[in-house]
Amino acid sequence: MMKFRLLQAHEPLPMELLLEADPSERLVRAYCAAGWCMIAEREGSVIGVYVLLALSNTTVEIKNLVVAESFRSRGYGRQFLQRALTEAMHRGFQFVEIGTGNSSLDQLALYQKCGFRIHAIDSDFFKRNYPEPIFENGIECRDMIRLRYTVSS
Repeated sequence: MMKFRLLQAHEPLPMELLLEADPSERLVRAYCAAGWCMIAEREGSVIGVYVLLALSNTTVEIKNLVVAESFRSRGYGRQFLQRALTEAMHRGFQFVEIGTGNSSLDQLALYQKCGFRIHAIDSDFFKRNYPEPIFENGIECRDMIRLRYTVSS
C-alpha cells in the first residue's frame, strides 16, 4: 500500500529523484525549502515525490513531480498528480499550475488528461535557466509550457 507524507525538515531530500525532474540542484533546494515536499512511500521505500509551492494566496504550483523509475508506467504519476490536486484543494488554493518542457510529451498529455489547460508559454526558459542543453524525445527542451488547473470546491 502506498502512503503520502510531508517530508520533515530534519529529513534529507530525495535528491536523486528530484533531480530526475529538474537537473538544477540549486533550484530544487530553493523550492523545496520554501514549499511542501510530499513523498510517496511503499513498503518503507520512497517511490516518488512532489513539491508544492505557493505562488499567491490563490495559486500553488507543482514544482516537481517524479515517480521512481521502477514504478513508472503503472499509473503512479496520475495518482501523484491527483493527490497534489487534493492537497491544493485542502490548503484552500483555487488554481494549481505546473510547468513542463516543450519536449516532455508524455507529461503534457498526462496533465491535460487530468484537467490542466495550457495557460502560458515561457519562451527559452530552459536556455536562460540551465547551462547545458536538455534533450528529451529527440527534441531540445527550450520553452516552459505552463498549465493551469482550476480547483472546484
